[in-house]
Amino acid sequence: MTKKILFAASEMFPFVKTGGLGDVIGSLPIELKNKGTDTRVIIPLYKNISQNNLKYVTKFCVFDDWRSQWAQIYTIDYEIPVYFIKNDYYFARDNIYGYSDDYERFAFFSKALLELLTNINFKPDIINFNDWQTALGCLYLKKFYLHNNFYKDIKSVFTIHNLQYQGIFSKDILNQILLGNEYFSIDSLEFYGNLNFMKVGLLYSDMITTVSPTYAKEIQTRQYGYGLEGILYNRRDKLEGILNGLDYKKYNPKTDIGIFNFSEEDLAKKSLNKKELCREFNLDFKNDIPIVSVISRFADQKGFDIIHGALKNILDLDLQLIIVGTGDHGLENLFLDEQKKFENNLRVKIVFNEDLAKRVYASSDIFLMPSKFEPCGLSQLISMRYGTIPVARKTGGLIDTINDFFVDNENANGFLFENYSSDSLFDALKKAVDLYKNKSVWKKIVVNAMKSDFSWASSAQKYINLYESL
Repeated sequence: MTKKILFAASEMFPFVKTGGLGDVIGSLPIELKNKGTDTRVIIPLYKNISQNNLKYVTKFCVFDDWRSQWAQIYTIDYEIPVYFIKNDYYFARDNIYGYSDDYERFAFFSKALLELLTNINFKPDIINFNDWQTALGCLYLKKFYLHNNFYKDIKSVFTIHNLQYQGIFSKDILNQILLGNEYFSIDSLEFYGNLNFMKVGLLYSDMITTVSPTYAKEIQTRQYGYGLEGILYNRRDKLEGILNGLDYKKYNPKTDIGIFNFSEEDLAKKSLNKKELCREFNLDFKNDIPIVSVISRFADQKGFDIIHGALKNILDLDLQLIIVGTGDHGLENLFLDEQKKFENNLRVKIVFNEDLAKRVYASSDIFLMPSKFEPCGLSQLISMRYGTIPVARKTGGLIDTINDFFVDNENANGFLFENYSSDSLFDALKKAVDLYKNKSVWKKIVVNAMKSDFSWASSAQKYINLYESL
């Protein structure tokens, strides 16, 4: 059995998180440890990570093309060993991403995490690299480190969390990321005249995973492949989709602090959460009409254009709509303006807050998720955990996790619609709202949703099986 696994990532909850990547790295490695492996994680030490409880481990010099940088290594007492790479020049900044030298920052991180292994004498069987920020590590390991006896048996897995974000940079940076011009070719990093870090991970890893079986198929097509579908199709025998899981200790309606606790056996207090949420959002409490919620990044991917296209028709239904999230300022302002027009039953809150999100999940009746594409999606898993029924577009991990009522009403835990359009979204939502009035049928869907098992246990075993195949 594979004993030693290292996860290399740019985020890990609870230390730093901007999206689903942070959640996965915060839970999957712990589940792997619980299954008997020695699993560890390494992330950058960003400015907004508290250093109060960190312990110094070591430091070493990382050389690049025109200068050297020190990497200071810290760790923390946690459920699994977590290492932080500290370098204030690269990581002591207000934001995690979005800088013109991101290529250099994450090239440094990718090289430093490999250098770390000999400094702490930890030789993993597998390094699981995650998304474009760590993709260069796959190339560095294969081309520059495997000749060293310490590294020679280490295998690499590269996990795609969202293929849309690829890390595309000018070809002029090759020397700064320690690579010669021979890597600027169609068979290597070149991508329409630029460099593509995601492509590096796809080409130089021993195995590729992504976060749901359906998404693994979708990204081999032009519609979802973002220019990399050819490589993914050619490496399809090395590509596996493993569904993300959910941390059932973190999301638990029976024990969560800050909500009225409830379960599938006793749903009564769900309505108390609903009443409290109405008070918080200054809405009239009406238990006989559903609260529909959206908790999401304001981004094109998440379907805000088709929500907006259907908004007037949606708000003409007998429901209340709550939208919570942050992101694209244009979309934020668009929906804030709409709130002024529909002050009776629309509330928009521009904030990213885990506690508020949990209250909304626990209090809502229907969760709207009309994604243009969705690699896996955690939001629908969380909503079902709290008995809030998803109405979602038929794509990616949404297909793999939601049983549509109109396909299988006995095992239904939500509703799916096919076309990416305002009309399709509205039709599906209207059917759900109409069905909400049938309390016995609705309760069955709620119980099905809450009994659905999307914990990490089975998915973690699939990762172990994949590691062992290498």
